Amino acid sequence: MADYKEAPLATRPKTLDPAEYFNVSPEYRRSEQGRATLRSQLKRQYQIQLNNPLRKELIEDPALTRWTYARAEMYNHFRPTPKSSLITGLIGVAPLIILCYVLKADRDKREQKIKDGTYKRPYRLSY
Repeated sequence: MADYKEAPLATRPKTLDPAEYFNVSPEYRRSEQGRATLRSQLKRQYQIQLNNPLRKELIEDPALTRWTYARAEMYNHFRPTPKSSLITGLIGVAPLIILCYVLKADRDKREQKIKDGTYKRPYRLSY
């Protein structure tokens, strides 16, 4: 932490702020320790259930269930933002517009050459 240098355009992360890192109240440390204890107990309980050789039932992992639900119901909770609109435009709409422009310009050049009489058609249907 002593070698940490702040980036010119970013703020220092709260976890590396010396005022927050060293001057923590005992109540905050106790609450952090309690959360870590609870987390380790839940992990231990899950590992015991997972590695039980006599297990017959399915083990429910609430975090995995929430993650799966969020992945399955992604579009129900989608909120359009300027960034998502820009990406949609660049990936979905812009290539179509560019392709139409290129094909139209090519057709116009060919028709102009045909009108001028300088274009030789490679595949003639009749002579």
